[in-house]
Amino acid sequence: MHRYLIFLLFICFLYSCESRKIPVADSNDKPPEDNNIRNYLSQAASEITNNALSGINTTEEWDRIRSGKLKEFQDMVSLGSVPLEGDRPPLNVKYTGTIQMDGYRIEKLYYESLPDLYVPANLYIPDGITEPVPAVLYLCGHSRTQKTHYQAHPRKFAELGFVCLIVETIQYGEVWGEHWGCYDRGWFNWYSRGYTPAGVEVWNGIRGLDLLSELQEVNGERMGITGISGGGAISWFLGAVDTRAQVVAPVCGNSTLEDQISKRTVDGHCDCMMMINTYGWDFQDIGALIAPRPLFIAQADRDGLNTIESSERVYTELRDFYSLLGAEENIDFIATPGGHSYHKNSRQEIFSFFIKHLMGKEIAPEVAGDVDESPGAMLDNETLMVYHEGVPTDDRTTSIQDSFIDLPEPPDINGAEGLSNHRDKVVKLLKEKTFHQFPDVPHPFESVLEFRTRDRAQYGSDIYSFISEEGWRLKVDFRWRNPKNEKRPLMIVLKSPGESRWASAEFISGLDEKWNVAYIETRGVGENGWAPELQWHVRRASAWTGRTIASMRVYDALRCLEFCRTLENVDASAVGFAGRNEMGIIAMYAALLDGKCHTLMLKDVPPTLDLPGAKDGRDASFEMLNALQVTDNYQVPALLSPTKIVFMEEMEDRYNWSVNVLRDVGVEPSIEILKNTEN
Repeated sequence: MHRYLIFLLFICFLYSCESRKIPVADSNDKPPEDNNIRNYLSQAASEITNNALSGINTTEEWDRIRSGKLKEFQDMVSLGSVPLEGDRPPLNVKYTGTIQMDGYRIEKLYYESLPDLYVPANLYIPDGITEPVPAVLYLCGHSRTQKTHYQAHPRKFAELGFVCLIVETIQYGEVWGEHWGCYDRGWFNWYSRGYTPAGVEVWNGIRGLDLLSELQEVNGERMGITGISGGGAISWFLGAVDTRAQVVAPVCGNSTLEDQISKRTVDGHCDCMMMINTYGWDFQDIGALIAPRPLFIAQADRDGLNTIESSERVYTELRDFYSLLGAEENIDFIATPGGHSYHKNSRQEIFSFFIKHLMGKEIAPEVAGDVDESPGAMLDNETLMVYHEGVPTDDRTTSIQDSFIDLPEPPDINGAEGLSNHRDKVVKLLKEKTFHQFPDVPHPFESVLEFRTRDRAQYGSDIYSFISEEGWRLKVDFRWRNPKNEKRPLMIVLKSPGESRWASAEFISGLDEKWNVAYIETRGVGENGWAPELQWHVRRASAWTGRTIASMRVYDALRCLEFCRTLENVDASAVGFAGRNEMGIIAMYAALLDGKCHTLMLKDVPPTLDLPGAKDGRDASFEMLNALQVTDNYQVPALLSPTKIVFMEEMEDRYNWSVNVLRDVGVEPSIEILKNTEN
């Protein structure tokens, strides 16, 4: 009889689950989601690569969207704060010496691309110029001697009759600035700023073209750009932005995002090799902005940073696009043997390509010839040095990463309506610039009751799983502190990476008993985590696909919130988040996007996203693309009003900005500080 009653109760329980359309988990019916971050990022990268140039089938379609695509790219390459249009600051070119060579001279100079941002360069000018001639801007790769290491290239261009300006990057060269913020310094706040060092290099290149076009020796309508490695990538970027570059020839500077992530070649790349990929672009999309201008792509077939297969794919798809524009003859490609380097064949082909498209002459590559890198032809670093008397004392090359992007001042908000309008603006911009890669159509929850017990809480505990995003099935552990037939408030506790076993329970222990509690492990937490040594890779690879660990967690938190509101015993109007440290940031931004969150419980939440991290990248990951261009953590509580916000133990002083704003606009601050708790 006893067994029969148990059986009936179990049948009733199953019926109850079925009535909510939440099946009980069957160990023989495993969900396809593997919760594997490498697989997820590889798939995300594949989707970006496979969708490159999608939706462009006619020249009319391209003409209609091109200006918008250009604006997107300018934003992604961190050019939003520089004067791309209209007047620009004076270049203030300073010449520091001249070297007369056989058939050409080398002018040593530096120019001011922005106030107090100086660019060392060497200018190669052929002798005997009687009328303006074509010019080439040479963009250096990652060599520790920059214009000295690559001098054979501008020399060869000068010997062929071109004026050639070779500019140094902000990394290495005569001044050692920073390209390796995320790569090697732990400055993942660059992502939150929307900063890539590629932006500075592109801007310095734009100003280099400005300089060339002002020279009496140069025909400003016949200029080209080329470079290898980092200089190859910047050739793509600069060519896309500045149409004065009539010919573009990148070398060993591209491969598909799909290959970068799936084969992990991204790990070897400097931060300058990719834009802040907000809108999910690949190199085909960048090349479309160069088209129909002549583009020559050179790639080594055993390059450790760029696979030849993916580079060939970029070329093939761009060739089809050039054909669509009626300019297939303007694009070419060469694969050369060997690793990440030039080859005689690629150099000769590039020289021939420039002669054809800038000089209008058909010269065979072997006739154009190769560079001379023999010891007798190469000048030493001291001879080519620009700053003989020292670097200008006001030069900000080493700190340009802190000021290249103009971050907004805290807003002046007038009245409750002004606060509401500002909130709407912030949410709109965050969705566009920070959370752009959220799925357009959420995946069905396909929820499953994984586990149930009468233990753990007064009225038992249930563990449900649901699909947050394709590839991710997350579990929510509900602790029912109130009868299940009553609709009650629910506090969702966002568990922290690496936390001790009872840390979240202790954190939430002071919560009023009227609240039920749910614990969730978002991506990168608990059983959804990954090895610490993978964290650095995940942070960079995520950003290259237009997302961050934090933005993925915000999405998980939102989806969890939506799922919890579907449960019959959850009061959908009284659901809150609790989070500590980096997860407190996730709670705030998820609540802001949701707009209906009842309560936040926060502890030790950094007041800003603009913080550096550990050099090895294994620390807290709260960077979010471009977010600092929109708002910052300390401003979010004001935007959440009337959501109740409880800071456990203490609140960082900067959060007082939100308290003061609410008071100034006539809204009673719903921000509370609980001191001297046991937590």
